[in-house]
Amino acid sequence: MPSATLTSKGQITLPKQIRERLGLATGDRVAFHERADGSVVIEPETVDFRSLQGSIRPRVRGVSIDDMRTAVKHAVARRYTGNRR
Repeated sequence: MPSATLTSKGQITLPKQIRERLGLATGDRVAFHERADGSVVIEPETVDFRSLQGSIRPRVRGVSIDDMRTAVKHAVARRYTGNRR
C-alpha cells in the first residue's frame, strides 16, 4: 500500500500510483470526506468541463431579418453621411 510523509507545513505528495488511479494531474483539486467511522476518503474534485454542457443558457437573442436589414441600412447611412453615432 502506498504511503506519504507529512511535511512541517502540513503538506503531502500523493504517490504516483494514487495520482494515476484517481486520474489527477498538476493543478487538480482533491476533496477529503470524513466517514462516520473516522476514516477519511480522498476524491478528485475536478470536473470535466464537457459535463457542464447545457447547464448555462446562452445570452443570445434572436434577431429577425427585418432587424438585420434595418441595422445595415442605418450603418450604410451613417457611413455616407459622416454621422458616426
